[in-house]
Order: sequence, then C-alpha cells, then structure tokens
Amino acid sequence: MRALVQRVSRASVTVDGETVSAIGTGLLVLLGVTHADTEKDADWLAAKVRALRVFPDTEGKMNESLGDRELLCVSQFTLYADTRKGNRPSYVAAARPEQAEPLYDRFCERARAKGGVFGAMMDVALVNDGPVTVVIDSPAEK
Repeated sequence: MRALVQRVSRASVTVDGETVSAIGTGLLVLLGVTHADTEKDADWLAAKVRALRVFPDTEGKMNESLGDRELLCVSQFTLYADTRKGNRPSYVAAARPEQAEPLYDRFCERARAKGGVFGAMMDVALVNDGPVTVVIDSPAEK
C-alpha cells in the first residue's frame, strides 16, 4: 500500500460537479493498493499517517501529528504506474477494484478520513500548506 501524503490548508473532491468531501487544515492522502496488500497494511498505514509529525509546533518546527485536524483520502491506483518501458504507463501492479476498495474503505475507517468516491473520475482540489509532501509505503512494499 502506498500513500502520497500532502499537508494542506484545504482540499476537496468533486464528482460530476458536486463536492462530495472537503476539509480545512489537515492531510490529503492519495492511496494506492497493490496485490500483496492486506488489512494489516491498511491498519498500519492508517496509524502511521495519523502519527506522522508534519505540522509545526509553537516554534515552527515540524513536530506535531494530525491530532484534531482533518484527513481526506482519495483512491489512486496510478501510484503503482510502471513507466520503465515505453511512454504509456502500465498499471498491472495496482490491485483490482474488488481487492482495493475494501482496503481503501478500511484505511479510511481506521484513519478517520473523509473519502472520495472509489473508482469515480474525481476532481481533486488542494492548497498545499508548506508545501509538505511525503510518500509512505506499507511494510508489504519492502
């Protein structure tokens, strides 16, 4: 499981012109699931994201975790794009929807995240805060 985590001032997801989720200050997570991922990976990654110390403390040092701030998670199979050959990415490393969706839902539940619409064409809007962007791979990726 792979997460691209962005610290944001605000973020939202729109599907067919309708805003389905929006947050203020917090984290936007783009989440990819691969074939080897399990519920254990979703649980581990959710805890890791919530504990990630990327917010400034009173001295401006990145030393605080998410705490009471908000979290928005968007499914993103393209995080597993293989671009080593040719110019058209291959997505064979991404899990099929029937495997990925339950793990995405579990991550959102465990991380207490608002979500997009799994499998939908989504417009994702965000305002980076920092900018701070971190990539986290679950232990299955090692």
